Amino acid sequence: MRLQPGHRRIATVAVTVLVFVALLFVGTTVQVPFVALGPGPTVNTLGSVDDKSVVDITGVPTDPTTGNLNLTTVSVTDGMSLFQALGMWLSGTYTLEPRDRLFPPDRTPDEVREQNQQDMTGSEDSATAAALRYLDRPTKLVVAGVATNGPSNDVLEQGDQVLAVGGKPVSTTAEMQAAVKGNPPGTVVPIEIDRGGRKQTVSVTLTPRPDDPKVGYLGVTPEVVNADPALKITYNVGDIGGPSAGMMLTLAVIDRLSPGELTHGKFIAGTGTIDEDGEVGPIGGITHKTQAARDAGATVFLVPQRNCAEAASDAPDGLTLVKVENLQGAVDALDDLGAGRPAPHC
Repeated sequence: MRLQPGHRRIATVAVTVLVFVALLFVGTTVQVPFVALGPGPTVNTLGSVDDKSVVDITGVPTDPTTGNLNLTTVSVTDGMSLFQALGMWLSGTYTLEPRDRLFPPDRTPDEVREQNQQDMTGSEDSATAAALRYLDRPTKLVVAGVATNGPSNDVLEQGDQVLAVGGKPVSTTAEMQAAVKGNPPGTVVPIEIDRGGRKQTVSVTLTPRPDDPKVGYLGVTPEVVNADPALKITYNVGDIGGPSAGMMLTLAVIDRLSPGELTHGKFIAGTGTIDEDGEVGPIGGITHKTQAARDAGATVFLVPQRNCAEAASDAPDGLTLVKVENLQGAVDALDDLGAGRPAPHC
């Protein structure tokens, strides 16, 4: 039976409406397997969050500071509908990434958040160590953890200060790793420690590394920590996780504990991991961070050297990108900017 023209038009309209309603339903209710990344909050490490200093230093004299040393973040929007994802992508401000890159399927969101918080804690510890070593303040190398199935279990204890390994004095993680490296499994390594104020030498027989059986394995996690009992440094960055705030926290500690001002009154922002030796490492989402910094009012952005090419590809107007490879380079660059001298640029 053939439909009359009027009936055909009604059927066409009905089908169109049904398709539109179905598309509207899918587009507004079905979540896509992507997250949107964009500019996130920035925090002045010389300022405060919720009436608490971001970098709180007590027990020793501190120096007044002005200006800004802002750490930067990337916002993550999860649980988006198709239309929300398309809208964010079309805005030009956000980028879309597969969700499982940030939230692996074998881990819950709570586990991811917990890992991010652990990374931030590690970043804060590294910032303290890097700043104190830069300022030649007292530090010590301690055992932060002992693998229960490793050769140091029942020999070394958490909190032991490590003074020498294999007869070589050590004061940093890198020095301790170098003293162990090259010794094959089965090597008996003497380790001089200070445990509770008493110096002693213990011996550990290296076993094969779990990831490389040809290399000797000690099975401890060393860490450089503050050795001045009067000095207390604590951090309050709010609800921010990850390791990329390390460099900016380090600069804040240095600025507070040394004469003069690193910022010279300027609005400085930046990002980058830090290790206890002051090496600055690359991070993700650099273009979102530079945009967040410029939106907040920054005029200078400290960029890890390995992020320079990406940062320069989409640099916001009015923001000077300064290349940084290590902590000394960051301090020198800030001094150069304050004195009106050229600094390394991306």
